Amino acid sequence: MAIEDRNILKRIYVIALVILLMVTAVSVKLTNIQWVEGDYYRKLAKDRSIKNFVIPANRGNVYSSDGSLLATSIPKYTIRFDALAPSKENFDSYIKDLSDSLSVLLKKPSSAYLNDFRKARANKNRYFLLAKDLSYTQYATVKKFPLFNLGPNKGGMITEQRTVREHPIGKIAARTIGYERYDDSGKLLPVGIEGAYGKYLNGKDGKVVKQKIAQGQWKPIRDNNEVEPQDGYDIVSTIDVYIQDIAHHALLKQLIEYDADHGCVVVMETKTGAVKAISNLGKDKDGSYYETINYAVGESHEPGSTFKLIDLIALLDDKKIDTSKVYDSKGGEITYRGEKVRDSHEGGYGKISLARGFEVSSNTIMVQAVYENYKNNPKQFTDRIVNLGLNKPLGLPFKGEGTPVIPQPSDNNWSAISLQWMAFGYGVSVTPLQTLTLYNAVANNGEMVKPMFVQEVKEWNKTIKKFDKQVINPKICSDETLKKVRAVLQNVVKKGTGSKLYSKDFSMAGKTGTAKVDYHKTDGSMYYASSFAGYFPAENPKYSCIVVVHKPNTSKNNYYGADVAGPVFKRIAQKVFTDVPSTNVVKNIKKNNPAQDKNYLTYNDKVNKKPKAIPNLHGMSGMDAVALLENLGMKVKAIGVGKVKKQSIQAGQPILKNNTIILELS
Repeated sequence: MAIEDRNILKRIYVIALVILLMVTAVSVKLTNIQWVEGDYYRKLAKDRSIKNFVIPANRGNVYSSDGSLLATSIPKYTIRFDALAPSKENFDSYIKDLSDSLSVLLKKPSSAYLNDFRKARANKNRYFLLAKDLSYTQYATVKKFPLFNLGPNKGGMITEQRTVREHPIGKIAARTIGYERYDDSGKLLPVGIEGAYGKYLNGKDGKVVKQKIAQGQWKPIRDNNEVEPQDGYDIVSTIDVYIQDIAHHALLKQLIEYDADHGCVVVMETKTGAVKAISNLGKDKDGSYYETINYAVGESHEPGSTFKLIDLIALLDDKKIDTSKVYDSKGGEITYRGEKVRDSHEGGYGKISLARGFEVSSNTIMVQAVYENYKNNPKQFTDRIVNLGLNKPLGLPFKGEGTPVIPQPSDNNWSAISLQWMAFGYGVSVTPLQTLTLYNAVANNGEMVKPMFVQEVKEWNKTIKKFDKQVINPKICSDETLKKVRAVLQNVVKKGTGSKLYSKDFSMAGKTGTAKVDYHKTDGSMYYASSFAGYFPAENPKYSCIVVVHKPNTSKNNYYGADVAGPVFKRIAQKVFTDVPSTNVVKNIKKNNPAQDKNYLTYNDKVNKKPKAIPNLHGMSGMDAVALLENLGMKVKAIGVGKVKKQSIQAGQPILKNNTIILELS
């Protein structure tokens, strides 16, 4: 019996020892967790229940030179409801009033909202979707509704914000305005102004702390953000919306009429190089035309006869011959090394001067003139092209600028007919914008300036950075050469290939071009590219312009630059100088306008009264509303143009300096 007791006692000791060791291990582990690993586990628990979320900053706006919005970030709000957040007393007291308020704002029956709220409460739904895609004004209104005005913790309102990029003028110039987004692999895709100037537009992201309330569902734990996002700067482009609209529709009309594949048009301010309009339209499978590729910037191709301007500048400036030098067009066909150069006019032009040869765009005349004077030293001719800067890209801020091709005598592929083919725009490759830059230099008294798409970066009314014109070449040729070249370019329109464009009431100058594209191919894919490059008015140029139309339908045999591209140029030139508001003559400027006087007195009265609360701005002109609010020390963000339709801070609210108020104009 004693032995048995001893064995039992031993077992008890062993069990006690094991328990003691287990308790000791647990104590050590608890101590370790508390004092050694405590921070790690506390952080882990916090990370699983509380988390920082990024609030994307609003991208800055992109404006036209005349102040119209080209691209803007619009906040959109989704409202959800945590049905367990409100106390029973608050839920019962305010849910009917909340349903009534939502019904008035969102046009859904109050009973439907009331039923949804009660069902969400019964189902313990902490993430019930109430409304989405609300504007800022709607969101601010909902936030003040009964129950929701108690805050997220007591009222249960959950707010989610996203930013939508919108283009108020639609898809006009969409490719140049551009975008900045990431593809599926996370690679940044910068396109156009939005992409090139992203460092200014992007701003700085903010942070908000959210608490996990269910699987994959989070809500903010407080009203204020941890770090407020900082809006990006605004970009003021050189685009003029009115000229852009004219250019876009003039090009579109011609593309449709000729069932063309694609085309582009650029209008540039002569003295500064500011691009006032640019349109790039390509035909989709359904036959409609869209902004798809920036052809003006990215498409480098053989230009054809618009390149003959270089022939004329080189021959005159190198003092090889004068415009009066006579050549024989030889029946409209000459042969070099078995390759024929033909004129578009069957039978040629007989014996005519160099100037006349240029005016009628005679290939035989221009090729003879260049070959005769540069055959022993072709490098002198190609050096002229290099000095004009046409052998390299313009260095635009956009991705995908086309690379020019200008053969050199030292190249392996230089042949016995390279010089002759260059003389009428073949065997070389340039972009439409490069060609325009050359013609603009002729219009600008020889100063070649770089095309410019952005004029300044702004923060509200403060200029952060200003972009001035950049001179590529201060003088492309002598004044004597310029005078002769400009006279010949004007004659192209008066009595040359561009004579269909001539108007005695309005002067234009330029050059037509008709180039064969893919003419080497034997599969029938060869097509024509019709172009016109020039400037207006001819005597005192203000704008230069190029139009290029690819693959016009040849069934009517009208694929020449004068027929296809020329009318686009003419329509733009005439519309700009007859319709653009900035060029209209203001008559009776001193005559009193009673309506204007009344509006001024009303505005002046409001300014001088210095209200202590936000005024009712509905129906007030956007310009006056901005001035009034800024005089009160507020920041103003206007969306759209016209009169005030909505204001984000309602009338009667206290004025807080440096607060931002958003005005929706229409």
